[in-house]
Amino acid sequence: MLPPVILAAIVFLLSTCCVGALLLAVLHPRLAAASTLDRRLALISVPTRPAGLKGNVPEEARRKRSVEETLREADEKLSARAKRGTKPSLSVRLRQAELGWSKRTYYLVCAVVGLAAMLLIGATGFGAIPAVGFGLSSGLLLPHLYVSFRRNRRFKRFAKEFPNAVDVIVRGIKAGLPLVDCLKIIATDAQEPVKGEFRTLVQDQTLGLPLADAVQRLPKRMPLPEARFFAIVIAIQSQTGGSLSEALGNLSKVLRERKKMQAKIKAMSAEAKSSAGIIGALPLIVCSLVYLTSPSYMGLLFVTFTGNVVLVASALWMLIGVLVMRKMINFEM
Repeated sequence: MLPPVILAAIVFLLSTCCVGALLLAVLHPRLAAASTLDRRLALISVPTRPAGLKGNVPEEARRKRSVEETLREADEKLSARAKRGTKPSLSVRLRQAELGWSKRTYYLVCAVVGLAAMLLIGATGFGAIPAVGFGLSSGLLLPHLYVSFRRNRRFKRFAKEFPNAVDVIVRGIKAGLPLVDCLKIIATDAQEPVKGEFRTLVQDQTLGLPLADAVQRLPKRMPLPEARFFAIVIAIQSQTGGSLSEALGNLSKVLRERKKMQAKIKAMSAEAKSSAGIIGALPLIVCSLVYLTSPSYMGLLFVTFTGNVVLVASALWMLIGVLVMRKMINFEM
């Protein structure tokens, strides 16, 4: 039988994990912040005219107004979506994570995970309340984290491969191929998940959906800035005309520059992340060392009601501090 002090410490840690997991499962923000359209989209869509070239000025002005209207409509749609606070449904998240689960299967997995965690904690002799709390938090949190992990990993693979797909379209158009044939090449030879998404795009177009409308569905399946940029470029080109190869070439340059900037931000924030990890782990390390050197001094925190209140309050404040530091050092583009 474990000593009462160690048993109380383990129960406290499990209870704190239950509270933290429940707070994270309930309050974890899932609202995707809509990216603000910047001036780079105009550079992507409208090629600059050389200085001193005076020809077809009314046509150029008409195209510019049409591009501005298209960008304004896209910005209004994104703003309206952000105001509504829409977030993907469970079925959409499962599909984006490439999981063939239905809602019923997902809820069944949650129940099985929660029951297994509750039985595991109950078998160790920690009592019914910690077992129930740990089971509920595990059933709510672990499947959610697994789906989010699969979803984010697929998004990263798509963002990594997408500039290469855009380059294939640019080279195909310059060689004289139609845009639909270039999309079919990507749907056949590209790597997943770009291959599967473009296959769906080609199938929608084959079934009679206009190409611009089929491309507009891509950001809904892959809610990434890269997919939105591509859809806007295709929409502008379909309405105003112009050199699609030049517009997509500029888009490819923008996407690659974004990747470089993300790598620079990751390198520059590595020190801050290391500091945040040290700050977050330091209280636990200090408490463990003090407990090893002076068990009677630290034991009061585990065997008295006042000590338990102090530990729970400290754990909650530490959790809030870690979440704040994580938000401060997490840069999104």
